[in-house]
Amino acid sequence: MFGRTRGRPLRLALCASGGGHVRQVLDLESVWRGHDFFFVTEDLALGRSIAQKHATSFVAHYALGQARLGAPLRMLFAAIRNLWQSFLIIMRQRPDVVLTTGAGSMFFVLFFARLSGARIVLIDSFARFRAPSAFARIAGPLAHVRVSQSAASADLWGATETFDPLRMLDGQRPAKEPLVFATVGATLPFDRLVRMVEDAKRQGLLPERVILQVGETTYMPGAVDEVHASLPFDAVQDILRRADIVICHGGTGSLITALQNGCRVIAVPRLFALGEHYDDHQLEVTSAFAERGLLAVVDQQQDFATALAKVRAQDPVMATTEPAALRRYLAALLTRWSRPTGGYAPALTPEAQRGS
Repeated sequence: MFGRTRGRPLRLALCASGGGHVRQVLDLESVWRGHDFFFVTEDLALGRSIAQKHATSFVAHYALGQARLGAPLRMLFAAIRNLWQSFLIIMRQRPDVVLTTGAGSMFFVLFFARLSGARIVLIDSFARFRAPSAFARIAGPLAHVRVSQSAASADLWGATETFDPLRMLDGQRPAKEPLVFATVGATLPFDRLVRMVEDAKRQGLLPERVILQVGETTYMPGAVDEVHASLPFDAVQDILRRADIVICHGGTGSLITALQNGCRVIAVPRLFALGEHYDDHQLEVTSAFAERGLLAVVDQQQDFATALAKVRAQDPVMATTEPAALRRYLAALLTRWSRPTGGYAPALTPEAQRGS
């Protein structure tokens, strides 16, 4: 361990990769805002937006799935860069506690923080309804507290606590314009969705004005009203308040923010077989949301035109993640840890007790 002197208030590291992972951390603001906090995330649109308001360090994106998609050297070089960046961040910042929602690019931050004596709180992704994520399984032995957001996942992971944050919202949705917003997210290209939206526009299925965020791609659609490689998070929020229909990948961040704003949502999950993601967890996410009547999915059973007709025919619903119980639990935990004579609240996981 790298010895250090502890001080008060708690020095808190808020660690999450881009997209939905870091949005979950933002949802916990009431927990961390009273502490001496800093963010560790990836250099993407939302991360840059956070850096304008709070102390933020960036680490390189990498994931084991990159090797599965045929880019092992790219993954290796990014992982080495991430390892060095993570080491420097922990040595410089010396957090007392790490609060993380994953995923892969945060592993070395957790590793070095644990070596330095920090306490680790790992909240597994809301996207994992049926089983823990690969990150949770790999990084779990480093954590002092494991929080699951699904009972089924918790049973398989040995979670310390479980909280299901999904809540339906009452009331009227915001006033909408004849506007469609399509987004591929911030991490990976998704040309299939881009071409799907362009074809629908050419065929007259989308008479509304269409704004399309395409990410890192060499294909630029020609039939869409407005095209952006990326958009600042504040701009996305403004568009969502006005958009009637949202077409997006199956990332929980994109889905939840669209549902919070009362948009009619069509989800197009990325598929591992097509090289669009590191695994098929977006199929799991979108299926679970569709079972609750929150959106329509473009999959083998339902093409885009059918999904579009379905959301147009239904009354839009509003939903959000409301982690009030999780906030209360984490706030009490940090309060207990911040006491000069306070004990170490939860027991270590079996792996942690063994020094894994």
